[in-house]
Amino acid sequence: MPIEDIMEYISVIQFAEKYGISERTVRNYCSGGKIEGAFLTGKTWNIPADAALPKRGSAREKVSPLLKTLREQKSSRLKGGIYHRTQIDLTYNSNHMEGSRLTHDQTRFIYETNTIGISDSSVNVDDIVETINHFRCIDFIIDHAEERLTEGLVKQLHLLLKSGTSDSLKDWFAVGDYKKLPNEVAGEKTSLPQEVSSHMKTLLSGYNNSRRHTLEDILDFHVRFERIHPFQDGNGRVGRLLMFKECLANSIVPFIITDELKMFYYRGLREWGHINGYLMDTCLTAQDAYKELLDYFKVSL
Repeated sequence: MPIEDIMEYISVIQFAEKYGISERTVRNYCSGGKIEGAFLTGKTWNIPADAALPKRGSAREKVSPLLKTLREQKSSRLKGGIYHRTQIDLTYNSNHMEGSRLTHDQTRFIYETNTIGISDSSVNVDDIVETINHFRCIDFIIDHAEERLTEGLVKQLHLLLKSGTSDSLKDWFAVGDYKKLPNEVAGEKTSLPQEVSSHMKTLLSGYNNSRRHTLEDILDFHVRFERIHPFQDGNGRVGRLLMFKECLANSIVPFIITDELKMFYYRGLREWGHINGYLMDTCLTAQDAYKELLDYFKVSL
């Protein structure tokens, strides 16, 4: 039986919608041989349903030692290494910033044993679900680190983060999709629901114009993303995951915003465009802390 008879294929339109890119870009990928397994029937491209978005840049570019190590330790589920530590520290700190009451030890216990452990106080179920989901989000950005940022990728992160939470049961809450209701952050207005799609397309198009990015480029993207605030909830966590991903993609030391840096980070977001040094200095400090972990675990960037 021909393999085409047993494989599932999708159209150019479906692939474009899946990854949030234009149909012209998909056709260019197909004609350039960048989507493995795609073939023409007449004038119609048939694309394997499980085909991945082509990675940006040259295929010959080497993966950074850090990204390679994270992928190897993720695959082997190695305990006690940089991947293990990143999962716990990034998940705990990012969730804690958004109100999670789980402790660092509880977060570690969930990761290491898939149980919550004994607690004298009540535990919010959403905190547990979002902790487990955040572990999956980190795996996702490690797997997809070198891919271009697209609306589809950003929405997939949100879907992973919020699936199974109480928010997912609300009719007005769009899990894995843009917000339906206006929201604000720190008292500041954000993009209206009807503006989000066009604002996100503009943001991603401008960012993707460059093949390589500096730390300042990544921070500028992050600030603009947070000011759009495309989702009803989860914007901060998705935004910080995207920053970590983009640091991995551009061989920049990634970083984790800890509780000690939280207020400086918020000030940096607020003042970006006026005094960029606030956010830059905060993230450089966070980078120094992650670099100490890399040195300890003998991992190069």
